[in-house]
Order: sequence, then structure tokens, then C-alpha cells
Amino acid sequence: MTLRFIGTTSDDGDCPTLYDIEGTDEILVQGERETEPEHLAQLRDVKETETFVRVPRSLLTRFAPRSDAPKLQPFASISDLFQSFKHTAWRLETRRGYASDRTSPKWARFLAGDDIARDPDNAWRENVRAQTALGKRFERVRLVDEPPTQGQEFLLASAPSNVDAGEDIRHLSRSQARKLRLPEYDFWLFDSKVLARFAFDDEDTTLGVYVTEEPAEVLPACQARDAAWHHAVRTEDFARRVRSTV
Repeated sequence: MTLRFIGTTSDDGDCPTLYDIEGTDEILVQGERETEPEHLAQLRDVKETETFVRVPRSLLTRFAPRSDAPKLQPFASISDLFQSFKHTAWRLETRRGYASDRTSPKWARFLAGDDIARDPDNAWRENVRAQTALGKRFERVRLVDEPPTQGQEFLLASAPSNVDAGEDIRHLSRSQARKLRLPEYDFWLFDSKVLARFAFDDEDTTLGVYVTEEPAEVLPACQARDAAWHHAVRTEDFARRVRSTV
């Protein structure tokens, strides 16, 4: 089972921290082990397999989920959100590649060395144009390894079509993302209110999304968005930087 970082009150990257155990309703708590004999003597119904840690109250009040864990649902179940959102649809892309890219016709053209920067509009870009014409914003930050993976190079090469349609796509190095302690999972955040967190298999295929309005989930996503957006580089500038290192 996969652990997903929820939040921490430590500024230095050490404990205390909360993690979600994906696929369960359980939370893993990281903290300093309790060793005070008087405290241990007062604990009730202790099993041999149990241990005990201390965490600050603020960790739980800020990050502990207050509702049941969301259920995995098909990505298609959130398709309406890409029209009904009020002001911002924001995406964090963290993976080194996506199966949906590798199975697209454009992938073969990319491998052949064709220019894939300017493609005709498809349903996605038509909707982006329609929504941005209403004053809404489509924004993304893509994490990029050093050097970029083939999948990341593909996205960088094809990004201009989406940018022309109205998306603001920016890029951030994975090393900097780690310094900023950004999440290591993909998500869409709609209007700073609705979070759709992706689940993938080991082959980079989308399994579905976990959708929630739980404040303990949405707040860290908003914080991650603000940090990523502040440091990320626009597509054109990032592409120029990559070209200069080749």
C-alpha cells in the first residue's frame, strides 16, 4: 500500500508528519516515541504490537481529515468540472511519463522527430478557449527531471498548442519541488475548493481520481499550488533553457 504525505508542522523536514495509507481509512502518524514511564503506565488496553508517539495538537487540527476517505472513481466522473468551475482549474503534474501520451498518435510523430508544437484544436483545447474567453483560468505546473525524461520532453514539445488555446503551463525542476516539499502525486484543484487527486498504476496508466472537498485535503493542495506557481517557469522560457543545455 502507498503512503501519501498529508502534512507536517515541522519546518526542517523531520517529524511530526501525517500520512494517508492509500486504499484504507487509516492514517499513519510520525512523531517522537513516547518514553515517559508515567505516561506509558497510564495507557489502556496496550497490545504488544503497539507503539506510541507524540505530536503537536496543531498537526491534527490543521491536517487530520475530518471525513471518510474518498472513494476511487473514474476520471470521466469529473468531466463536468472542466466547464462548471468558476475561476481556476489548476493542475500539478509530477510523473516522469504518462501512458496516455505514449499511446497517442502524436507520440509516434514525436519519436520520428516531427514538430508537434502546433496541432489543430481538439475537444480539450476547444473547451479551454471557451472557458478562458469567459475569464476563467487553466493553469498547470509540470515537474521536470534533470535531464528531462522522454515523456517530459514530449509534453514540453507539445505544450505550445495548449498554451495557444489559453492554458498557462509552467515548469519546475523536481529537485526544487522537493526543496519546496511539494506533493508527489498529480491533482486538479478547482476554485481552491474541489480536489481531484489521481491514482496511477506502475505503468503510468490512470486508474481514477479521489475527489474531495475535505478542508484537510484541499488546504495543503492550495499551499502546494501557491509555492509551485511562485517558483515555476513559463513554458517558452523553460524550453529555451532546456535547448541551451542540449
